[in-house]
Amino acid sequence: MKLLERNNRVLLAVVGLIVLFGLNFLAQNFFDVTFGAILYVISSLLVLNIWIDITGAFTKISKISELKTRIGVTLGLLIVYRIGAQVVLPGIDPNIINDAKIAGGGGLLGVLNMFTGGAFAKASVFALGIMPYISASIVVQLMGIAVPYLQKLQKEGESGRRRINQITRWLTIAICIFQAPAYLYSLGALGVPESAFVLGKGLGFVVPSVIILVTGTIFAMWLGEKITDKGIGNGISLLITVGIVATLPMSFVQEFVSRVTENNGGPILILIELIVWIAINAVCILLVMAVRQIPVQYARRTASGGIDKNQIGARQYIPLKLNASGVMPIIFAQALMFAPAALGRLFGESATGQWLQASFSDIFGLWYNLLFALLIIVFTYFYTAITVPTNKMADDLKRSGGFVPGVRPGTETANFLDRIMSQITFPGSIFLALVAILPALVYHLFGMQQGWALFYGGTSLLIMVGVAMDTIQQINAYLLNRHYDGLMKTGTKRSKTSAI
Repeated sequence: MKLLERNNRVLLAVVGLIVLFGLNFLAQNFFDVTFGAILYVISSLLVLNIWIDITGAFTKISKISELKTRIGVTLGLLIVYRIGAQVVLPGIDPNIINDAKIAGGGGLLGVLNMFTGGAFAKASVFALGIMPYISASIVVQLMGIAVPYLQKLQKEGESGRRRINQITRWLTIAICIFQAPAYLYSLGALGVPESAFVLGKGLGFVVPSVIILVTGTIFAMWLGEKITDKGIGNGISLLITVGIVATLPMSFVQEFVSRVTENNGGPILILIELIVWIAINAVCILLVMAVRQIPVQYARRTASGGIDKNQIGARQYIPLKLNASGVMPIIFAQALMFAPAALGRLFGESATGQWLQASFSDIFGLWYNLLFALLIIVFTYFYTAITVPTNKMADDLKRSGGFVPGVRPGTETANFLDRIMSQITFPGSIFLALVAILPALVYHLFGMQQGWALFYGGTSLLIMVGVAMDTIQQINAYLLNRHYDGLMKTGTKRSKTSAI
């Protein structure tokens, strides 16, 4: 294991523990003595190596009091969020509430339930989760392209950012006020029996519950902002990630029980699925981190502060990401995928209506995923175009005395950057579409449980990978600033050596 680079060992430590403990379990319970002993020794050695990596990282972190405090604050606030997700709304009997239809059945409601960490199916005070805030942020971001007032705020620095955040909060409350009553009235269709409503469904139940749901979302939003300010990582993203990860163990247990007890492939197929899952994680990491480096040179500044165009400074790079739009195209496309089934209901019992409802209500169906992939490709181009301002990048580069070798500053540079972005966006959109429809592919290929299949791609996997990488990079920055090896740096800590 010493031959492994440090970053590969860290990746192994992040995604390998599930496989390793699974190997130990399989070795002790399902295989013959010889093969089981070999698996047990291999997995034990890997666990020991991973433990050395993890304990080494914790040792470095423990020497930085500020980093320890930030990690402690982050973990504490995340625990508060998870506790709140278990608190059922007043007026609903938690003993008879039935969340099996959403939690285990998959489908579109299963996706919503996964993002809230099961709170959606449990009629929790955090049932709406942080998603209304995400929706409000997207709306404000899109309006910033067309609304002059928001464009002005974006140019005002910190004061403008605070004002935009305040507008986003108020819009979040407005979205919650519309979503909360719709959620309450649809609880029966979501699997909650009528006997669970102790106070009935009158105004005495609806009005307080709407207030509680809105307050729950605001409190979750506050937790996210506090994690960002006082903790480590992006708070809002961490809340979503924790909600997604919270449903992973139960989904895996359901898949494991299905394979073992129903003689549906057995432990070997479980092991194959885990290996495929790790491989998909590695591909997603590459997708998140892939960049196209555009070389940039700057003219040297003279002693008087001017720019000498005849003297060329050091070469630098503009990193253009392969997937500059992140998970937003998937979110946009997912929002529109409700439309075909709703349109089918408008056609009633006609052949067209029945076909639309049948084809686009199943998130693992052929027509659903074909349309889903096409929308993701379209929205990837759209969102990249509005979030990567190549004209502004070219103007900033020109003002700072920089230029791309072989390209004239100004308009030609903007056109060059735009052409490069178009070229790398196409493969990026294809990869993103493939990742989004991977759950349907593995579901039909392996015949696995729907809840477990959702972790093989789509928004959930990209969010988990992106947030994990961002958090590790922030911790790595703290360690590097204190002259320690980072969690992702190859090599050993610098030490003074004598010249030979």
